[in-house]
Amino acid sequence: MQTLSRLLLSLSPFLLASCSQIPFMQQTSAHATLEAKSDSQVTGDVDLIQQGTKVLLIARVAGLTPNSIHGFHIHEKGDCSAADASSAGGHFNPDAHPHASQATPSHHFGDLPNLKADNTGHAIYRATLEDASLAEGAHALIGHAMILHRDADDYVTQPAGNAGPRIACGVIK
Repeated sequence: MQTLSRLLLSLSPFLLASCSQIPFMQQTSAHATLEAKSDSQVTGDVDLIQQGTKVLLIARVAGLTPNSIHGFHIHEKGDCSAADASSAGGHFNPDAHPHASQATPSHHFGDLPNLKADNTGHAIYRATLEDASLAEGAHALIGHAMILHRDADDYVTQPAGNAGPRIACGVIK
């Protein structure tokens, strides 16, 4: 045992030097807990999963009006402290594009497809963000807020799609 300890101690400078050459693992997942805002009863969870240069977003939401449609966006500030979630600022828009559908080549980076509730007021939602990262670069998502709006996003009205009050907010961590 003593021989093994001496060997490891003698090798430790080499082992530490080689560890410094190994890049740190990129963060592969993040989470946001949606809390009710604007006197709503809406709650939920959002998981974000890095997949190469894309981020898969999966949300589970409850407390919605049955069969309703809601604007869902990533907002610029990771602050849900205001009762109406106004503290989260506007849509996350690092490229200074107009508000539009994700299907339009030029849109806010935080513009997402609408979320639709089922007949029980629950929703399971999936969207993919292209050229996105959880933690690195201009399109990094950690530290921003997920916002669910009362109404559907019309994808036309500037700057936010006429989606109405913010009914749930969660910070991406």
